[in-house]
Amino acid sequence: MELLHIAIFIIAGLIFSLALPSKWREWVILIGSIIGIYWLQPTLNIRWLDYSLPTATLGISVFCWLVTRSSNIPLLREDWMAVGVVIAIALFLTLSRYVEIPIELTSRPPDTWQVAGCLVALTGVVVVLQKRQSSSVLISAVILFIIGLFILLKTEIFTTELSRILRGQTGQDQTLAGAIDIQWLGFSYVAFRLIHTLRDRQTGLLPELSLREYLTYVIFFPAYAAGPIDRAERFHGDYETLATYKGRDANHLTIALTRISVGLFKKFVAADSLAYFSLSSSNYLQVNSTMAAWLLLYAYAMRLYFDFSGYSDIAIGIGMLLGIQMPENFDQPYLKNNITSFWQSWHMTLSNWVRTYVYSPLSRTLLRRKNKPTTPMIILICTLATMVVIGLWHGVTLPFAIWGVWHGVGLFAHKIWSDRTRSWYRGLKQRPSRQRIWYGVGTLLTFHFVLLGWVWFAMPDMSSALHFFGGLLGLR
Repeated sequence: MELLHIAIFIIAGLIFSLALPSKWREWVILIGSIIGIYWLQPTLNIRWLDYSLPTATLGISVFCWLVTRSSNIPLLREDWMAVGVVIAIALFLTLSRYVEIPIELTSRPPDTWQVAGCLVALTGVVVVLQKRQSSSVLISAVILFIIGLFILLKTEIFTTELSRILRGQTGQDQTLAGAIDIQWLGFSYVAFRLIHTLRDRQTGLLPELSLREYLTYVIFFPAYAAGPIDRAERFHGDYETLATYKGRDANHLTIALTRISVGLFKKFVAADSLAYFSLSSSNYLQVNSTMAAWLLLYAYAMRLYFDFSGYSDIAIGIGMLLGIQMPENFDQPYLKNNITSFWQSWHMTLSNWVRTYVYSPLSRTLLRRKNKPTTPMIILICTLATMVVIGLWHGVTLPFAIWGVWHGVGLFAHKIWSDRTRSWYRGLKQRPSRQRIWYGVGTLLTFHFVLLGWVWFAMPDMSSALHFFGGLLGLR
């Protein structure tokens, strides 16, 4: 999000809190979120794509809602109205192809008749699927489809080839194809929310959600681009109270605006200032001393924290203005004294997601095997798998995979260490001074372990990462 987006969202949130009648709140948030995902989507080089991707997000979300709903509950008038809202907004945005619209929410879209044909097909899917019982096999197939689409979008060679194909279909120069052409804003977070609802429907944990509520949860505009990754059942609790939300409370508004202000300072002052002299694929080439390399890496670590946590603060603050209390995402992670505590306080909603949907199912599967591995081996396998998933979630590249292995090994080592030194730690409680010293030592060790891991996160390939490690060690 840019400053203009945030300013408009804050103004809209204040109007929502202070002046909007309660009976309109659910619809206003849905309409605002639909418009928001088109507005936030960056303009792309491939014709029609920055219109088509948000539209595809809506289509996939509607399909997933159909798959997750109980077949014994008929579609309500409210559900059909939500379908109508999606269709009306998608068609309205195509009018910018023919007439000048004061506020441009998307670049030149396809012809209205083309979009109308796709939306009619979507409505047909709604009509057909609303009467059918969703099976576990169908839900699993949809999950696999989303994972496959995610891998396609996160793997440069695949996105480049997709760009070449799309350029060919739109009559554009295929030699200019590149991964940068396929920037589906927010899909990483949308995919995790959709998989969460699909998986929870399989296990019977997902509450019944109307289409209006489901779409609002998936594309809720404050958290659309960079999280936090909320859970549907927690969101459902806040959503149910929107009609009685006391937005006019001065203390509530003060807390929300303060949170937004802190986030703005973190993201647009601290993080953007640090960007000038923090580690990047271009800055590392200018390093000519070991001290400069370390300064670049320290700056990168702080920039990353201020950028991610700043955005989370802004999103949480705007959510509060709208009556939705999103979960916390950061809790002073660099001050934790072990790697486990770090991951319990860094991007917490992502950590909780992979723990629930990767670590736990994998560990249960291994434990049920006839010739199950040893307990330490199960912990190692599950921890590595979980952290590699987090790494590849950022991009399907070797450095991200290594970054995941780096943290997986660190978490496993800490687990073994803590199991074997539990009595010694209990003894430290009787010696407060030693306990404080050990806490400080643990904090420094943890921070620098995370710090060195950021090299793999920041560098685009193995050679540049190893080159920079050489600079840190004074080997070049």
